[in-house]
Parts: sequence; structure tokens; C-alpha cells
Amino acid sequence: MSKGKLVVLSGFSGAGKGTVVKQLIEKYGYSLSVSATTRAPREGEVDGREYYFKTTDEFLSLVDYNGFIEWTKYVDNYYGTPRKFVEDELAAGNTVILEIEVKGAQNIKEQYPDAVLIFITTKDAVTLRERLKKRGTETDEVIGKRISRASEESAYMNNYDYIVINDDLEECINNVQSIIISDKFKISNSNDFITEIQKGLAEEASK
Repeated sequence: MSKGKLVVLSGFSGAGKGTVVKQLIEKYGYSLSVSATTRAPREGEVDGREYYFKTTDEFLSLVDYNGFIEWTKYVDNYYGTPRKFVEDELAAGNTVILEIEVKGAQNIKEQYPDAVLIFITTKDAVTLRERLKKRGTETDEVIGKRISRASEESAYMNNYDYIVINDDLEECINNVQSIIISDKFKISNSNDFITEIQKGLAEEASK
């Protein structure tokens, strides 16, 4: 069985990457790695579905036990990617999607060089602020922190394999899906298949 594909989606807070990920999972059946976080659940969020919600002590205990592929602190809260789920799914040949921030994405790329890194963004900074305000879940102070963080994150955009603008949601989802499919069939990711074809042809030619 071929090893699965690891897809990392990052983006500015408010760019809609969470919605993009949700639609990809529902439409194409990819495996979603649920992150752990110390932030409080938003209305409608369920433990184990959107995130594994942890206390700070619980989170740091998992850090000590090497339970995360990567982890970081973002706007006063911790976020991390559980290791076991990702490695089990890849071993089973499944495509795994990780929704993580920029520094975590670089850590993933170092550990998994074949991972595909995709950055989701709005068409401009004004649109980003407008979307954050429309959420209605955060104070102006927190929105300001998220914009400042986005400014810092923009320095990492060149490290990604692909940049996708989320101006039209359906178009954005289709573009991300096209990237995943095209990468799956790259020659560098098809070596096992090529070897099997060559072996079979050699056997047939010798008959």
C-alpha cells in the first residue's frame, strides 16, 4: 500500500481556511487531523470535532511526552497537532489534511518533505479585517491582535508550495482540490506505481 499524502492548509485568521477544510472533508472524504488547543470553545464547537480542548497543564503534559508533531502559542493560547493520528492515517494510505499556522507548517515540512503546503488568503487586507468583524465573536482588541499576527505571518507566505485566494468559496475549494489531485499524480509521488508497471511489463515481455 502506498503511503498517504499529507496536505497542510494555513492562512490568516478570517481568511476562511476552516470552511475550506470542512468542505474538502465533506466532499472528498479526506482525513482531518483535529488539533488540540487551550482556547475556550466557541458556540457550537464540540470537543474532538473542531478541536480537542485542553487545559494548559494537559497540553504541556502532552508536549513533554512528544505527543505533538508540532505545537505553538498563538494569541495567548496553545495549539498542537497530535502525532499518532497523522502517522496512522498516512501509513494506511490516506490523504490527511492539517489546518495549522505558519511556523507549525514549516516544522511539518522539515519532518515530512513530501507534504504539500497551501496558504489560504483573502484578496486584500481590508477584506480580512471585514471578515473578522463579521464573525462577531471577538473584541476590537483581539481583532487588532489577529491583524498584527497576519502581518507577521505574511513573511512566511513564500515558503508555501501554493497560494490560493479565497474570494469565491466554491472556486477556492475547487482550486485546492486540483492542487491535491495534481500533486498526487506527480512523477515524484508515483515511483511505487511506476515500479509495478515496469515489473509487470517485463514479466509480460518475457512470456
